[in-house]
Parts: sequence; structure tokens; C-alpha cells
Amino acid sequence: MPQITVPSSSAASHSRSALLDCTKGLACVAIVWHHLAFYGPMSEVAHPAIPGLLDWLYEYARMAVQIFLVIGGFLAAASLAPQGLARFDSPWAKIGKRFVRLLVPYAVALVVTIVVSAAIRPWFDHESVSADPDFWQLIAHALLLQGIVGEESLSAGVWYVSIDFQLFAGTVLLLAGVRWVQRWAFARWDAAAVARYWPWAVTGAQSLVVLGAAASLLVFNLDADLDVWAIYFMGAYGLGMMAFWAVAADQRTTAWAWALLIAALVFAALAYEWRDRIFLAGAAAMLLIVCMRTDAIARWKGLEPLRRLGEISYSVFLIHFSICLLVNAVVNHFWHDSVTAAVVGIPFAFVLSLTAGYALYQLVERHVVSWKLAVRWQVGLIGAGLLTTLLAGLR
Repeated sequence: MPQITVPSSSAASHSRSALLDCTKGLACVAIVWHHLAFYGPMSEVAHPAIPGLLDWLYEYARMAVQIFLVIGGFLAAASLAPQGLARFDSPWAKIGKRFVRLLVPYAVALVVTIVVSAAIRPWFDHESVSADPDFWQLIAHALLLQGIVGEESLSAGVWYVSIDFQLFAGTVLLLAGVRWVQRWAFARWDAAAVARYWPWAVTGAQSLVVLGAAASLLVFNLDADLDVWAIYFMGAYGLGMMAFWAVAADQRTTAWAWALLIAALVFAALAYEWRDRIFLAGAAAMLLIVCMRTDAIARWKGLEPLRRLGEISYSVFLIHFSICLLVNAVVNHFWHDSVTAAVVGIPFAFVLSLTAGYALYQLVERHVVSWKLAVRWQVGLIGAGLLTTLLAGLR
């Protein structure tokens, strides 16, 4: 069967890129500022002073999620199938490792959110503070199922962790399934016979990724009720995977073919129904191809602060909501309706969120985790939630 050949160092060189880290850093900044403009009374009080900025952050900064989706797909292709073929042994071990890696800092951040919410709830009556969690809500969060089973999220952005896991697990199973079919086919027929039925220069897995992305862009992404499932976001994720295969291609014609395929999918999707988020995802995928195939840009060392922020972006993403809630509560309590306090409080909450994210990264995320630790934090998350609910009932 014809295969795309990629240098063995390709995946490693692209998985730790200054360009990708800096891009994630900028997207992380946009998400935090969007939530500062969206949640809490500080943005409402500060709005008359900076209406244009807050309106823009409210409306457009959230689309930075598309950047994370595209980069997520890019890195998934780099680690799982740099040649378009599964390069891992056990799919379930791969999925389990991802779940544990995502879950531990996620559970720690949710415990912080639960504690902060319980502490400020008696004297900060605002819709951004979630109600006391119940047992099933906590179980759903511990298993990354809160959106699927219709439970209210305990923190802004936790939906993305569930979607990221779904996308990664689905990709792993797809790649493993294609490999199983391929081995079955080679066992029944000789290689020449198989090649006659599959003469193209792309693998079966790559073809299915393209079909999945097309189905998402043209069908599933049009139904907002599906936004708790990976199929809603597979378009952007698949564009990222295709972008990696374009970057990793040895021949320029192959790279251009992938780029044209991405452009055609995005153009078709936007012609059918314009969506700013899909335009951004397509532009991000195309820019990744151009930048990562331009040697001078690909070797760029990046801006150190942005690069470091990109490295800790997951921890910042997890912890920032509780920090923003806390700052909102304090500013509202002591300087209620003060425009100056609100205008100063918003950037202060941003800086404090980055600080908390750095602490979460250093203390939790960067360390090797295990199933034992993940289960311990799952139990801790459920216990913390039930304890705060019990204490609230005794008041």
C-alpha cells in the first residue's frame, strides 16, 4: 500500500515548537480575557469606561478555542500517526494515559473552584457562582461527562476538556481500527492485490479523517445541540491533523495538495453557511502549513513570556475561572459600583490567573501522573463537593 514517508524526527520536532507554544499562549490570553468580559459584575461596571474593548472580548475572543482545536489536531497527528498510520501499540493504554493526564490538574482546579464558590456564595449573590453541587453532578465531572448528561458545569471551560478527550479518544480508535482492517486485508490477500483496491497516496486513516472533518463542517457543526460531542468540533480538529500531514510531507506537491484540500473543505463549509469560527480554524490551519514549512519561521525561538504561557496554558485555562470569581467577589463587596476598581480589577484578575496557572502547572501538571493519583483526585473532587454542600446546608 502506498504510504507517505515522513522523517522519523518529524513528530518530535513539531510537538515542541516555539511557534505553537506562542500561539497557544496568545489563545490562552484571549480566552481568559473573554471570560473576564463575560462573567462577573466587574465587566458590567467597567463597561461604560471601555465599551469597545469589552464588547470585542465578549463577542470574538472566545473564538480562540478554534486555535486550540486546530493545534490539538496538529499535535495528535504528530504523536499518533505522523505517516498517516497508527504508530502506537495499545489504543486503550493510549486513551487511558490521556485521560489521566487531563484529569489530575482538571480535578485539582475543580476542587479549588468548589472551595472558592462555597466561600464567596454567602456574600456574593451573582449568577456566575454555581449552586452547591450534588452527587451526580460531581460524578459526571469526575468522568468528563457533565455536558453529555446535561449537568451544569462547575467552571467555565471545563466542557473543552471533555471535548478534547473525546476527540483524542475517537482519533486513537479510528487509527487503531484502520490498522486492524489493514492487517486483516494483508492477511487475506497479497500486498499487490490490496494496493489495486487502494491506489491513492493517502492512507485509509487519513481518508477517514478527511471524511469526518467534511461531515462535521457541512453537517454536524450546523447543529448547536451537538456541541457536547466531538463530532461538532471534528472539523477544526481534522483541519489541524491535515495541516500536520501537509507540513510533514517530503514533496512540495503533496503539501500543496493537503493545503488545497483544507481550503476546499473550508470554502465549501463557508459557502453553505458562513461561520466566523470555521473561517478562523481554516485560516489557522493554512497559516500553520505556511509557517511550519518556512524554515526561518519554524526555527523561530519565540518570545519567552509567550512561550512559557503556551506551556502552562492548560493549567491557566483550568484555574482562571475560580480566580476571576474570587476577584469579582472581592471588588464587588468592597468597591461596589466603582468604575476605577473594576477597570483595575480586571487586569489584576488576569495576572493573578496566570500566577495561579503557573502554580498549578509546577505543582501538578508537569509531574508524571498515574491512575492511582487520578482516582485519588476523582474521590477528592467528589468529597470536596459533597462536603461544601453539607456545610452549606448546616448554615
